[in-house]
Amino acid sequence: MNKQLGTGESGEALPHAPPASAMSRVGEAPARSGLATRRWIILAVLALLLAAAGGIWWSVGGDPVVRYETAPVTTGEIARSINATGTVNPELTIIVGTYVSGVIQELTCDYNTQVKRGQICARIDGRPYQSIVDQAKANLAVARAQLEKDKASLAYAKVAYERLSTLVETKAVSKDAYDSAHSEYLQALAQITFDEATILQRQAVLDAAQVNLDYTRIISPVDGTVVSRNVTIGQTVAASFQTPTLFLIATDLTKMQVDANVSESDIGGVKQGNKATFTVDAYPKRIFEGTVSQVRQSPQTVQNIVTYDVVVGVENSDLALKPGLTAATRILIAQRTDVLRVPNQALRYVPTGNAVRETAQPRIWVLRDGKPTPIQVSTGLDDDEFTEIAQGDLRPGDSVILGEARSAAKTRASVPRPRL
Repeated sequence: MNKQLGTGESGEALPHAPPASAMSRVGEAPARSGLATRRWIILAVLALLLAAAGGIWWSVGGDPVVRYETAPVTTGEIARSINATGTVNPELTIIVGTYVSGVIQELTCDYNTQVKRGQICARIDGRPYQSIVDQAKANLAVARAQLEKDKASLAYAKVAYERLSTLVETKAVSKDAYDSAHSEYLQALAQITFDEATILQRQAVLDAAQVNLDYTRIISPVDGTVVSRNVTIGQTVAASFQTPTLFLIATDLTKMQVDANVSESDIGGVKQGNKATFTVDAYPKRIFEGTVSQVRQSPQTVQNIVTYDVVVGVENSDLALKPGLTAATRILIAQRTDVLRVPNQALRYVPTGNAVRETAQPRIWVLRDGKPTPIQVSTGLDDDEFTEIAQGDLRPGDSVILGEARSAAKTRASVPRPRL
């Protein structure tokens, strides 16, 4: 068969046009290629989403691994104590004052002076008091002289009375003369009694003046050490309304005491004889030991806070402690030795997620065979760190659980991420 070729306007032969079916197949090829590309993109997005979901499930969906914090059961000492702040003072401090007023004329004692009983520490100008003593002595001498004079008068009155008593019987003298002599004799006797009373009065005045004169000498009433001096030479002291304090004398600085202020919530456990320890800022690395010697019943209220003074006696043979030091005191109110004990935190632990029925008796969880096991116990004394186990299935060395920490498990087989 002869195929006819098309010609153009110039008569040139044109190539054959493709059939219509061929043209439709050629148009479908690009469309299929674009559809395949979109499908691959969708698949890639889905793969990414699956990988992300798998990662999330991997991190949060696995079973957690529990790590327990444990501590061993031990035997040892448990001590319960209370803390208080106090002041170091001498056991006995004597306040030396003055009974009379005047000018300080002499000082023989100063800070840290070792004094003996009866030693003169200061003198007040005694001239005004000496003049009063001299005047009282003179008045006493006058009274005594008057007594002697009146005794002579009494002797004469007695003789006259006795003479007239004889004469009146013979009627040599009148009855009136006899009565007058009798009266004078009785008056002379009364005058002697008056004079004797006057002498006693003048003697008392002299004694009082002498006492005031003696008080111009300020003496130490005890053996001790002067810890405070509040006067200087030339200073005038007035004892009109209140006795001024001149010296403070500590009887024995080798024996000191701590006056600790214990709050009302803790005072119930403090008893005489309790052991105590304390530290002072002057010796921060040294621990001083003492004993509670007195629990004073007098309350002290400061800003609505009630405290009680607990006296702790302490030896101070090396004189390291000074009066007035602030002491951080720890008073031991109960103590046990060689007892079974566990940390206090073990009594507060409860496993996470376990439905545990509350009981009145304390419970401790012990790690046995890798699993927490509850143990019912009876507790005794406790302090800030340990609690005594009085009864319970516990032995030294058992691991009690204090707490736990959970982390995600890594036990599943790793799934490779799809490659894009």
